[in-house]
Amino acid sequence: MFIDVHVHPAFFEPINGDGAREQMRHDALDIHKNGVAPLEHIFNQMACAGLDKLCLLPQDYTARLGCAVVENEEIRRLVDLAPERFIGFASVDPMDKDAPDKLEDAFTRLKLRGLKLHPGRQRFRPDDARLEPLYEVCERYDRPVLFHAGLSWEPDTLSEYAHPLLFEPLAESHPRLRFCLGHFGWPWVRETAMLLLKYPNVYADTACLYFDSALEFYAQTFTRDIPVTWIDRSLRHQVMFGSDNPRFEQIRMADAIGRIGLRDSTLSLIRGENAAVFLGGL
Repeated sequence: MFIDVHVHPAFFEPINGDGAREQMRHDALDIHKNGVAPLEHIFNQMACAGLDKLCLLPQDYTARLGCAVVENEEIRRLVDLAPERFIGFASVDPMDKDAPDKLEDAFTRLKLRGLKLHPGRQRFRPDDARLEPLYEVCERYDRPVLFHAGLSWEPDTLSEYAHPLLFEPLAESHPRLRFCLGHFGWPWVRETAMLLLKYPNVYADTACLYFDSALEFYAQTFTRDIPVTWIDRSLRHQVMFGSDNPRFEQIRMADAIGRIGLRDSTLSLIRGENAAVFLGGL
């Protein structure tokens, strides 16, 4: 089972019928050169990459943008179209006083499997007291959180809110809360590795924001910035494959992760077994 835990479906055809809303998504995410993708194209990409399932991540930036870029209801609609391929996450804006109720609704009525938050875009620190009700809902329903960590190329975003070290108080105070640092917290990958080593409830995904070559960037990040043995021997149960598609090329990243010298048993964990544990089962 090969799972991509970090996919943004903003330009999937079934949730794009309004030209103005599609343009809002291009502007909000600063992604402009792609068109709308029919599900057949998504499935072909998955086949070429060898992927079996995608975790679909919405974005609720209501406080700063005035709307959600991708809504929880839209994620549910996509999952219903391909439940054997898609795993849906929820998003809420932590600055919304109704966020805990909306999250509970996403977990109960919409049956979504986790929470996606973006500290740099939504402008909060992970240990902000306003987040406590959301963490309580996640713990009560045994749902994980996937945070954007490190650099973001989205506009109106400050990376200082997403430095990996800011997540340590959360890891310590909520040992039962499984959470993932998206993008391996790049460029602070050693700090991310430290958190994984110290806290078993912390995960990271490989959706690193590469420049032009996925293989070269993975080699730099996972064999030189940190030794490949750190993952292969010590962090192998806490790293998951992620692509950040559509911003980056899913097929190249799926190929690159298998070419940096990891053991086959470690690759099996990264490609899907760890995601199954993170999600609380498939």
